[in-house]
Amino acid sequence: MNKYSFTAYFENEVLRKRPYLRKEWCFRVLENPLRSEPQEQNRYRFWGFIDEMDGRILRVVTLANKVTIHNAFFDRSFKL
Repeated sequence: MNKYSFTAYFENEVLRKRPYLRKEWCFRVLENPLRSEPQEQNRYRFWGFIDEMDGRILRVVTLANKVTIHNAFFDRSFKL
């Protein structure tokens, strides 16, 4: 059984606006982030490379529990 879940916002809005996103990429970023940090409103940000997209950086935003995925997008402004 998968340990991750998704908010309705992710399922209904994020995937609709970004149909190229794959849930597996989000799992991979959460399990092996390049960096992570707390965000406002009790959320957390995680960044990771997605080799299938030429090494672009995917930012994944979770709720406070760090397993409910709320948002994901490719972050063009990420700096190590």
